[in-house]
Amino acid sequence: MNHTDHVALIRGGVHSGTAIWGELGCGDGAFTRALANLLLPGSTIHAVDRNRPALRSLETTMARQHPRVTLITHNTDFTQPMPFMPRLDGLLLANSLHFVTDKGPLLRSFRMELLRENGRVLVVEYNTDRSNKWVPYPLSWTTWQDLASEAGFKRTTLLATHPSRFLGEFYAAIAQ
Repeated sequence: MNHTDHVALIRGGVHSGTAIWGELGCGDGAFTRALANLLLPGSTIHAVDRNRPALRSLETTMARQHPRVTLITHNTDFTQPMPFMPRLDGLLLANSLHFVTDKGPLLRSFRMELLRENGRVLVVEYNTDRSNKWVPYPLSWTTWQDLASEAGFKRTTLLATHPSRFLGEFYAAIAQ
């Protein structure tokens, strides 16, 4: 997938307007940059990852490519409490949940502690429940629907899919 594919995949889950978003497990920021493309100037993205060099690279890239969107990086593990995080309009989890064993309590904490009243979780994952060493705890679209409901989200919507050479297909979905 390229940048255009990333933007197309998440486009339906991002409201127009100025917003505060978080991306957890952002890695080198492929989806952070896609999100920045969809946000209005004056918006903020809080990017969280354990990989400090990747965050530094993302800071440089974002400053050059998206100077009107504020990027705040946090070098930490997103599965741990994040008291520094403000209430968010949206939370992007792009290829990060498949590294988490027990997703339910984590999603409940995101809903209760990180999101504003009408906040949303935008997830991008491989559409499979079959694990391997690179995707140890996958969640298909069907599994995501059940998980989001159990975590207290009222509505879950499939936004888009995209072919993947690796595990067949990616999907993007929103939970509110």
